[in-house]
Amino acid sequence: MGNVLRTGVAGTAVLCLSLVAGPAYATPPGPGVTGTVIAQTTVGDTDYILREITVPAGQSTGWHYHDGTLYGLVKEGTLSHFDSNCAPDGTYQAGATLTEPSGSNHVHIGRNLGTTPLVLDVLYVLPHGAPFSEDAPNPGCDFQ
Repeated sequence: MGNVLRTGVAGTAVLCLSLVAGPAYATPPGPGVTGTVIAQTTVGDTDYILREITVPAGQSTGWHYHDGTLYGLVKEGTLSHFDSNCAPDGTYQAGATLTEPSGSNHVHIGRNLGTTPLVLDVLYVLPHGAPFSEDAPNPGCDFQ
């Protein structure tokens, strides 16, 4: 009985610590966010991948960064882009273009604050084999 009690107390302590001082977790994209590869090629050590990304109204990409530079075109809707200081660093409407620099010092989130889907065409210029994005924890903003 003593071992069961100790195990229960230890488990409760671990649970409480994880709720209070747990690690910062990556923020996933919102429900319904999709990406479809349209074209891709590799030249030397660089992958060039064109994707169409759709973000439903009220959803976001989740916090992330990229290992290479991205070039985007807003096809439909409006992209609200925020940096890791929780500050808006651009609002892009249909027809607008944007560039996202590479590196973990460029954590950001794309949000669709509108009422219609946001559709982006994005050219990823990545080191060969790199993922589309690297997840990052919410830097402390009161939104996702």
